[in-house]
Amino acid sequence: MPYVDGFVLAVPKANIEAYKKMATLGRDVWMSHGALSYVEAIADDVPYGELTSFPRAVQAKDDEVVFFSWITFKDRESRDAINKKVMEDPRMSGGEYTKDNMPFDGKRMIYGGFQAVVEG
Repeated sequence: MPYVDGFVLAVPKANIEAYKKMATLGRDVWMSHGALSYVEAIADDVPYGELTSFPRAVQAKDDEVVFFSWITFKDRESRDAINKKVMEDPRMSGGEYTKDNMPFDGKRMIYGGFQAVVEG
């Protein structure tokens, strides 16, 4: 069963194109190092819930949209090795996107690694 890194984050609507450009770079880098798949999905039907919801989870503001993203790997060991290579890849540092110049607020991003238990 594959291993999955998942992400949920809020992107200002004014930054959607910049985020898509950054995500395309991310896709290219992760895939070049061996990720099985890379998906970035923009919210289309995610109402603001009374207790819980994707927008609540990332404290999305009225001028923001939620992105739900995931990267799949053969297994946890592959994920750890690939992520190490990605973090060392020169395309990921010193370029257009730095810690202080991201098209979203990274402090409100939710992320984690998951072991798949059912797959179709």
